[in-house]
Amino acid sequence: MEWWKKAVVYQIYPMSFKDSNHDGMGDLGGILEKVDYLKELGVDIVWMTPVYESPMDDNGYDISDYYKINPLFGTMEQFDELLEALHQRGIRLIMDLVVNHTSDEHEWFRQARKDKNSRYHDFYIWKDRPITDQQSIFSGSVWEYNEVTDEYYYHLFSRRQPDLNWDNPEVRKEVYRLINWWLDKGIDGFRMDVIDLIGKIPEESILTSDKSHKYLQEMYRECFEGREVFTVGETSYATPVSAPLYSAPERKELTMVFGFEHLGLEEVKGNGKWDLKKLDVNELKQVFAVWQHALHEKGWNSLFWSNHDQPRIVSRMGDDGKYRKESAKMLGMILHGMQGTPYIYQGEEIGMTNVKFPLEDYKDVETINMVKEKQEAGWSMDKIMQGIYAKGRDNARTPMQWSAQEYGGFSDHEPWIRMNPNYETINVEESEADKDSIFHFYQKLIRLRKEWEIISTGDFTLLFEDDRNLFAYKREADGERLTVIANFTGEDVQCGLPDEIKPGRGQILLSNYDRDSVEKKMTLRPYESFMYYEKTEK
Repeated sequence: MEWWKKAVVYQIYPMSFKDSNHDGMGDLGGILEKVDYLKELGVDIVWMTPVYESPMDDNGYDISDYYKINPLFGTMEQFDELLEALHQRGIRLIMDLVVNHTSDEHEWFRQARKDKNSRYHDFYIWKDRPITDQQSIFSGSVWEYNEVTDEYYYHLFSRRQPDLNWDNPEVRKEVYRLINWWLDKGIDGFRMDVIDLIGKIPEESILTSDKSHKYLQEMYRECFEGREVFTVGETSYATPVSAPLYSAPERKELTMVFGFEHLGLEEVKGNGKWDLKKLDVNELKQVFAVWQHALHEKGWNSLFWSNHDQPRIVSRMGDDGKYRKESAKMLGMILHGMQGTPYIYQGEEIGMTNVKFPLEDYKDVETINMVKEKQEAGWSMDKIMQGIYAKGRDNARTPMQWSAQEYGGFSDHEPWIRMNPNYETINVEESEADKDSIFHFYQKLIRLRKEWEIISTGDFTLLFEDDRNLFAYKREADGERLTVIANFTGEDVQCGLPDEIKPGRGQILLSNYDRDSVEKKMTLRPYESFMYYEKTEK
């Protein structure tokens, strides 16, 4: 079995992880201070979002030099020290690869925008006029006028993030060169930002096409062949049908992909991420089931609730008040019991929550652009703010809460973005001291994945498919069965076990309450969940 099938990934957002140089912004030195914490948690891989040189229009996802470390985060020497420290502790490091676009301050674009005859002009996508009415993901047209050349360039995100022209083989050569440079340095792989978009067809407003696969296969041949490299693609437009095309080993593209279907279920379909509706748990279960079946023995799932672009899951789908610990553990168990590689976003392991700041305290470019757009569309400020509270990216970007000290132990200086006020009660120091904490529960989930092979190998069957209160499934392989049952509500729920699950024949591996046995008929307490293992007859 490939090593990564039993691995757990921990995502670090460096700006908000730990400040070591007293400027209010997280940095490489801060991550270095916490490598033993990562070892204690038990994770196998650290994914670090961009620390390359950048003007920080989009918090580092606008790269101006792929070969340099942003001075805000430290130096290349510090990076090398961090890489060695992680490797010494048996933890791999993957970098964020952002090659759908660059910063408008990258030297390629500086040359491209001032001279049509520059070799770099065709590194980007230019038209004499806006040829479509396509809207950017960060609001406004995808076409931005460049006065010097009297042309429009294409940008799917911020106007300061011009898209690279992947149809140009010279672009691809430069990308493969920088990938190999980092791999030769010793990193263990990449998370590839919006990588399915490299096959876009701007003339038809098509965001992804078969060209994406062609380019990824070429990238594999030029960069990954013969190396032990871990790659995960952010593929927002992947479906259960297309996902195996990216991750099937024989296709030689990526190790795995992120699917996002489960994170859009609270959105009114067709209205974008800010127009919200109540989550349908049955819908959530079915989405997970489809992805589990689609990739079983055909590819590999990435399992995640949270990342730097998503709100805190305990606020989103759990209860961040009375039952914060119980619901956070329940959500963790549901995810970590499935087939795939789990991802933990910093703070998820202690149950960090969403925030409700005044509008002027939000920093995210997407949020700022959205407010203007929705005001012009006639939305009330109350509706706009409710959308931000629920889905705004800054929910994930408040500083890591290390202790109850001022600024949460993140820094001794006012942070670049406000702290969540609840850091005095929700923090790592408190979690490590409390043996019943979410942190210790996540430690156990990570250990179970390594100890019980069925979690990596077993097939997947939903249980109680039509029950809107329960999220339950079984995993079966080679005469073994693992059953996960979770109450997805804040109320007591009655639960009768399926006939094939026999009380007394197996054992509870983990529970978020004090349950040590199962019965044919049980009352599950608010957000109660457990994992039950038993031998079956072959």
